[in-house]
Amino acid sequence: MARTLFGGALSAVIPLNAKDISELRQIPDNQEVFAHSQTDQSIIIELLEYQSQVQDAEAARYHFEDVAASNKAVENGSWEVRGLEQLSQSELSMQECSSAWLLSGAQLVSKFNEEAKNTVNIHLCLFRLPQYTTDILVTFNDPVCINPLSSSAVGNVAATPWTLQDFQGVLQSFCLLDPGVFG
Repeated sequence: MARTLFGGALSAVIPLNAKDISELRQIPDNQEVFAHSQTDQSIIIELLEYQSQVQDAEAARYHFEDVAASNKAVENGSWEVRGLEQLSQSELSMQECSSAWLLSGAQLVSKFNEEAKNTVNIHLCLFRLPQYTTDILVTFNDPVCINPLSSSAVGNVAATPWTLQDFQGVLQSFCLLDPGVFG
């Protein structure tokens, strides 16, 4: 079942076991953040300023590098882009976007302990909406290796993690209900 986002302006099917992080802590108005209830996986949906200075595929890289900077994964070798592809409009509910790009990569990220860096696969989808001067970024953070010193090292081994298919379900079901959200 689709969940409404940003006060009902957008919606998407969010995977099972998702916890709305805004129930636990303050989240910026331009973000919706969901975390798996038993793993360290998360899905973040952000409304961002349209980056007109970079074209489509390069805009996906631009936002990935921005995420790397936010994650303090800026040193050489602490992040990599593994793949970048344009998504077919026919597979998306978000028909208002001029293009959609899926970038797959990895980053070395520390949550609270700078010494305990975790390898995180990052799958990022960029929906470009130049008519609303907005880029929508949907990011799936999927830790693959958790450092034993990390606060996340003690996890539920029996938990069923989200899959790339779950993330693709989010992207395919993602739709705009009220363009007034863009101002």
